[in-house]
Amino acid sequence: MIEIRRYLHEHPELSFHETETAKYIVDFYKNKDLDVTVESHINGENGVIVTIDSGKPGKTLAIRADFDALPIEEATDLPFASKNEGVMHSCGHDAHTAYMLVLAETLAEMKEQLHGKIKVFHQPAEETPPGGAIGMIKAGCLEGVDNVAGIHVMSTFPFGKVFYREGEVQTARSFFKLTIKGKGGHGSSPHEANDAIVAGSYFVTMLQTVISRRINPFDMGVVTIGSFDAKGQFNIIKDQVVLEGDIRSMSAKAREVIDGEIKKVCKGVEAAFSVTCELDYTTDYPVLYNDPAFTRQVAEILKNTKLDRVESVEITAPIPPSEDFSYFAEKVPSTFIYVGAEVEDKAVYPHHHPKFDINEKTLLICAEVMGSIVVDYLNQA
Repeated sequence: MIEIRRYLHEHPELSFHETETAKYIVDFYKNKDLDVTVESHINGENGVIVTIDSGKPGKTLAIRADFDALPIEEATDLPFASKNEGVMHSCGHDAHTAYMLVLAETLAEMKEQLHGKIKVFHQPAEETPPGGAIGMIKAGCLEGVDNVAGIHVMSTFPFGKVFYREGEVQTARSFFKLTIKGKGGHGSSPHEANDAIVAGSYFVTMLQTVISRRINPFDMGVVTIGSFDAKGQFNIIKDQVVLEGDIRSMSAKAREVIDGEIKKVCKGVEAAFSVTCELDYTTDYPVLYNDPAFTRQVAEILKNTKLDRVESVEITAPIPPSEDFSYFAEKVPSTFIYVGAEVEDKAVYPHHHPKFDINEKTLLICAEVMGSIVVDYLNQA
């Protein structure tokens, strides 16, 4: 698993461009003497589905691992650091793929001891909207599937601990690009212009009231302006500014309110400053909802299975980032759990950081955790 992870870490590929990684995954199965079905190029993209059929009646469990990387220049100084300039596995998807390949091989070898089927989803493009899960679902990957389980390694969570949560666990995401067009002019004569910078600044200030005054205090919402492009000359009034923002919420209702209020603020800015607001608004990943019954089942399996490397199985607080596993969870009762991967004896960095790294001992824990879930789940019938 470590050898695979290091190879993938050296050769990261961006979302929707993971052709070599997909080929590596397919070749892994083709080069083994395994009685499995391998489907590739799912929905014309880079997804791979592996079906392990026990030949006995029973349920079908899907297990998912993603494999795309991010547009980040690596700064880890690892001996297996990225060889692809400006691209890095800084979220742990290389680890997900590495443990899943070896686990799938093991499950295929012992399938006569199981009942039902296992579908292994090697999913591309988790990081970039619209995400790779949608394409796999459109291609029918969930047909006949009773439940889906996924794991994410977490660099900031304690090594040796496994975390789960029933219900809403990761946020929904929307994002927007707003172009405010006014009337330019000379800095000495603002009355002859419609200042786009002032209008944009008002928009940013008003945006803060969407969360503080429109969202239920017991709900969760975040609006962040990540870019305010208004560079110009010191004595010239800008005729146009471009803002880009990120929205997160933990319920469909909060998302609906935030989306609607932002559009209202745009209309107010137009009226107040005699400018035009061109809003390009995208709503993508939904709230990740862990089915309570299936999540409890998974948690009980892990608590009742003796895994020497797992110190504890605990409930996690909600996790702010979004995750396109949520599309699977919308369609089929699913659960997404987290395995602590904090490194030892060096600084810990969060996901999407140029110095992100994981404790490689976590790979074996992931395989044992997911393997225990699969075996117990399929043999409960």
